[in-house]
Amino acid sequence: RSIILSNPRKRNALSLSMLQSLREDLLHDVKSKELRVIVISAEGPVFCSGHDLKELASEDDVKHHSQVFEICAEVMTLIQKLPVPVIAKVNGLATAAGCQLVASCDIAVASEKSQFATPGVNIGLFCSTPAVALGRSLPRKVALEMLFTGEPLSAQEALMHGLVSKVVPEDKLEEETMKISHKICESSKSVLALGKATFYRQITQDLDTAYKMTTQVMVDNLTLRDGQEGIEAFIQKRKPVWSH
Repeated sequence: RSIILSNPRKRNALSLSMLQSLREDLLHDVKSKELRVIVISAEGPVFCSGHDLKELASEDDVKHHSQVFEICAEVMTLIQKLPVPVIAKVNGLATAAGCQLVASCDIAVASEKSQFATPGVNIGLFCSTPAVALGRSLPRKVALEMLFTGEPLSAQEALMHGLVSKVVPEDKLEEETMKISHKICESSKSVLALGKATFYRQITQDLDTAYKMTTQVMVDNLTLRDGQEGIEAFIQKRKPVWSH
């Protein structure tokens, strides 16, 4: 499924309505057997500029501000809770909560012209919520330099530090994203769902706890029909026939 941020006049800002739409699109028909991967892209030269600052201009509207940041956190964590991989296809600038969105996706493919920044410090609103995703994707000192200075990373720097998975020429962006998507579609949906959920659970654990948990998951994986089918197909030198 393709989700396109389509408000280029406002630099695809994550207004409250945009965040609500994004949440709805991510959850739409999520249990469908046909849904195998979600790709998030954007119209225009800016992938996403972050929160709509006009919504945050009044210091008195605390309730509205809380709602904006709460739904944003919900969307970012939802991406990792979904049973299918989510790919960010980035062709342009991703700043603040837009950079947070890229960092929150499972995979990110970027064009060479893309840039990534958390410039909130420059306008007196430190990117504290984007820092949650950034600090879990980048080395601490790289994340903090971005947060303290607001200076952007180039696409190649983002690749070097692990914020994105691949960088390609702009004219190859669609092709590369589809290549990854099609490869994902060749695997069992139930196995991928189990693997994704387990990855995010184990990554916050200490080493012993992580191995204890994943050891049990490997055993559970073998009880899945697709787990046995995949092994049998490998032994018999044939392509597996997944259960959906």
